[in-house]
Parts: sequence; C-alpha cells; structure tokens
Amino acid sequence: MIRFVIQSSVSIALLLFSTAVAWYEGSAILDNPWEWRYSTPFTQLLYGVVNNPSDISQLDYFVYASKFQPTFPIIMILNSLYLLILIGYNTLKQKRKWLVFYLTFLGGGLFLISYFTSYSPTVSGHILFSIFIICGLLCISTALIINFQVLKIKVNKVTN
Repeated sequence: MIRFVIQSSVSIALLLFSTAVAWYEGSAILDNPWEWRYSTPFTQLLYGVVNNPSDISQLDYFVYASKFQPTFPIIMILNSLYLLILIGYNTLKQKRKWLVFYLTFLGGGLFLISYFTSYSPTVSGHILFSIFIICGLLCISTALIINFQVLKIKVNKVTN
C-alpha cells in the first residue's frame, strides 16, 4: 500500500506541475489571432467564431500547447495514463478478468484518441498520434498477456 501511495503522490505532483506549465505555454494563443481559427476547437464548438481573446476557452490553451510546445502536454498524457493504470491495477489486481477488461477498454480509448490526432498537420500532432498508438498497443498486449495467464491457471486447475 505504501508503494501505491508514493507512486500516486509523485505522479499527481508531476501531473499538476506539467498541467500548469502546459496551461501557461498555451496561453500564448491569446497573442496570436491568426492561429485562433485553427487552434480553438473547443471555443468554436461551444461559442462559434472567436473574435476576442476573452472568448477563448481554457481547454484551447492545451490544444495550442500540444501543437507548438508539446513537451509538457506529453508529460501530462503519460502521467495521466500511468495514474489510470496504477489505480486500475491496484483496484482490480485480485480480479484479473476485470483488469483485462479495464486495460482493453483503456487501449480502445487510446486508439480512438489516436484517430482524432492522425490527421494533424504539425510534427507534434504526429508525435501525439504515435504516443497514443503505442500506449494503446501496450495496454491491449498487456491485457492479452494477463488473459492468457488467467486461462493457463484455469487449464492447470482443471487438469490437476
């Protein structure tokens, strides 16, 4: 239990730090009106056309930071995934079948998110696409390995 607390505390601290830095870096969108059309999907979805800097949603700061300064958004994503997997593992380690479902669902979600970043014209968009695909594959393959271990244990119990 102490390992879980230490790992989750460090991960949450790093997640909060990287979120704050990414939010700060993304606030540069306020100074670039020519980029408002291309980097404000949440504002355009909620309010329509962006006319003033005060119209821009806070979520669009992260979109802008992901496009032009992706280091801290990538750290945010990786920390979030690590925290989700850590919590899922600690919660479901006794029920391996549920852990397999959880990891499969998480991997499927990562594949879905990678679809939305697949047509990005920026280099950082391609990096995010690769990260989502690789993490999705790792989640699915881990789920398969755990599933085959569960099946192997069940077969051994039946044959003995």
